Amino acid sequence: MKETLQKSNLGLLKAGDKVNVERYMMMNGRLDGQIVQGHVDQTAECVAKIDQQGSYTFRFKYLFDKEMAKKGYMTVDKGSVTVNGVSVTVCNSQDDSFEVNIIPYTYDNTNFHQIEVGTVVNLEFDIIGKYIARIQSFS
Repeated sequence: MKETLQKSNLGLLKAGDKVNVERYMMMNGRLDGQIVQGHVDQTAECVAKIDQQGSYTFRFKYLFDKEMAKKGYMTVDKGSVTVNGVSVTVCNSQDDSFEVNIIPYTYDNTNFHQIEVGTVVNLEFDIIGKYIARIQSFS
């Protein structure tokens, strides 16, 4: 689909690249963690990768659009974002960038171990933020 190629890094991938796919959440139990849908809202570039003695801090920069931010396409501290299909908690959120802290297990068992400075990743912004922004647009 044209939209997939425009909003994701799919066109940059090559044969053999790893893609993270998280299982969906069953809605018949306790709700815990981040709520993600598996959509790609836009891409970001990794601008920093800092080794924290086995854990890593990644900084991502994305194109900030004020009108899209009003619709919930943004990050907030301690909110959730999905990076290449991995749902993570946001730290140090700015208008056009944010950080995530990745523990060794997540680093080793997802595609985060392939992300370096300059890597383009897919983002999915928090769905609850999008709904809140949409509801507020009617007031």
